[in-house]
Amino acid sequence: MKLLRVGTVGAESPALLDETGVLRDLSDTVRDIDGTLLADDAALARIRAAAASGGLPALDADGLRIGPPVARIGKVVCIGLNYHDHARETGAATPEEPIIFMKAPDTVVGPDDTVLVPRGSVKTDWEVELAVVIGRTARYLETDEQALAAVAGYAVAHDVSERAFQIERGGQWDKGKNCETFNPLGPWLVTADEVPDPQALGVRLWVNGELKQDGTTAEQIFPVAEVVRYVSQFMTLYPGDVINTGTPAGVAMGQPEPKPYLRAGDVVELEIDGLGRQRQELASA
Repeated sequence: MKLLRVGTVGAESPALLDETGVLRDLSDTVRDIDGTLLADDAALARIRAAAASGGLPALDADGLRIGPPVARIGKVVCIGLNYHDHARETGAATPEEPIIFMKAPDTVVGPDDTVLVPRGSVKTDWEVELAVVIGRTARYLETDEQALAAVAGYAVAHDVSERAFQIERGGQWDKGKNCETFNPLGPWLVTADEVPDPQALGVRLWVNGELKQDGTTAEQIFPVAEVVRYVSQFMTLYPGDVINTGTPAGVAMGQPEPKPYLRAGDVVELEIDGLGRQRQELASA
């Protein structure tokens, strides 16, 4: 299933994109798409039954904003330097263990919402990423099978980063990763049963129409199952939590000088096979 949330900021309602591409209203079937729903097999079965019955009302998609596909996210866990080609382009050694950092849930916005270039920014960068959405409480997982069983589904994420804040201003990465609007998510949450192999997905990003990233999740140093299992050793993952699993080569930081960092007025588009497409216009904060 392709689950999404539509409407104005803070007033989104649940919806489903059916197999024919028609947007369907779920507001009479479930209250919202959040961790509580994703952990409720009976509620998910109701959605599937309603979709199969053909009784869900259609929504007019014209001019309808798409919000983040998951409400009330508890935490956003991110994995740094998780693609072989990205590590090479930045001159970094291949990590021996996953690099973990966090983004605040309030960085999450809709897939086509405006992204704000922070005040004083000179190195705002792009990163298209496969996002994993958790559907079962996960702690101290032991096997890849247990890890994948904890995954509710997948989505497109844009891990926007300010490199000067991240690397040149001291401390950890938080200052360069948690600026307002720095985690567009969606358009859909695609349930795990429709993504048989998360390591076989094409990942692409364009800036002002120019292809910048063109990779595959097969290049991940630590695949999805290993990432989920590993993270569960250090923190408890709850339904509705999100893990951004890293970005392939092609970010601005890895390009020759003068590096083409983002500015207000730029347009970024990104997509992952089967998970949909995002488009953001940048503006000044």
